[in-house]
Amino acid sequence: MRIIGTIEHPQLKISVFRMDNRSTVKFENTRYEQTFKLGDDERFATVEGVQRWADAHLIQTVLEGFQIMHRAHLEAQARNFPATNEEIFEEII
Repeated sequence: MRIIGTIEHPQLKISVFRMDNRSTVKFENTRYEQTFKLGDDERFATVEGVQRWADAHLIQTVLEGFQIMHRAHLEAQARNFPATNEEIFEEII
């Protein structure tokens, strides 16, 4: 798989990949990533084609997905690794 380009965005790193005539686009923020495999459709063979596909509505949906992922991460952490009193209050010397 090789990167064929990026799509500029103020909050996300958006990378476009190609491998064996198949395109993939990856959206990343500081903690999470979402990947869409677009297949071998020629409409997605260029960065420009993927950029046209990745419109404002899709990007907003991706950002909302990151929020859902973050909540799920925090909830799982709270369920499975509950904070102790030592972690809640900092030590005063």
